[in-house]
Amino acid sequence: MKKQYRINYILSLILVFGIGTMLPTLIGSSMVSEQHSAKSEVPYCVTPPTVPDEVSFDGETIDLRRYDRRERMDREMMSFTYMHSTTMLLVKRANRYFPIIEPLLKENGIPDDFKYLMVIESNLNEIARSPAGAAGLWQFMPATAREFGLEVNDNVDERYHIEKATAAACKYFKQAYAKYGDWMAVSASYNAGQGRISSQLDQQLASHAMDLWLVEETSRYMFRLLAIKEVLSNPQRYGFLLKKEHLYPPIPYKEIEVTTQIDNLDDYAKQQGITYAQLRDANPWLREHSLKNKSGKKYVLKIPTQEGMNYDPKKTEAYNKNWVID
Repeated sequence: MKKQYRINYILSLILVFGIGTMLPTLIGSSMVSEQHSAKSEVPYCVTPPTVPDEVSFDGETIDLRRYDRRERMDREMMSFTYMHSTTMLLVKRANRYFPIIEPLLKENGIPDDFKYLMVIESNLNEIARSPAGAAGLWQFMPATAREFGLEVNDNVDERYHIEKATAAACKYFKQAYAKYGDWMAVSASYNAGQGRISSQLDQQLASHAMDLWLVEETSRYMFRLLAIKEVLSNPQRYGFLLKKEHLYPPIPYKEIEVTTQIDNLDDYAKQQGITYAQLRDANPWLREHSLKNKSGKKYVLKIPTQEGMNYDPKKTEAYNKNWVID
């Protein structure tokens, strides 16, 4: 007992001596903290991203120093920076869709930056559908889709066909550019309609679409486009630290041309070694359990490979090295 008492006594002396030695340091640190550190009642702190003085869109330099442009850009950059799960998902999905979209834009003579318009339209969700009825990656309304060559009915809806919908979007962009000669005006018209942008440019005597007084949705639209380009061009700068294995790779397919009716797509999928759900996931433009095709039109069905559907995340390659930290 005496031995244990002696040990406890020695330990107490050491503790008292240690506290006495450290007290001035602790007090000094406390004083520095009181004078120079922020006080927060939550266990983390956030800071707004820096708004650049200028950005570019298809080579056009856009000055953001004026108060209204700067604050509108600030709002959208904060939105994408702190919508953590949504923005992170955009980076993951971009690795799957950008390799498909970029060559199509280039082939059609459309600026590469328009891939970001697709991002803000659909969040890169291939089966996205708005309450107003817009659908697909490019969010076409039915009438506009048909105007630009897409088949839209209860059986087949090519707004959900990546390649065909992208080609239709390119036709729209070309038509609008022939009218405006300015790609930002083209992007604004994609949201508001060419009639609205044309009339407002004339009425407000404005030379640039970004200087128009528009409904909030369209006003934000152009700055959302610029902001998501900034964030996706360098996610790490805005706090998104992903590894290659976190990204979604393109799924490899074999393609089968079909010129006849398929009465039962469930049976057809099973014959191909996949489920109906997997067939629909690869071909979301199919809208029913059959492909009627009474006219004998040629359709191309994508059949995902088993290896592709069971990909090894650790073998995923980053399409853009700026997206990942490894």
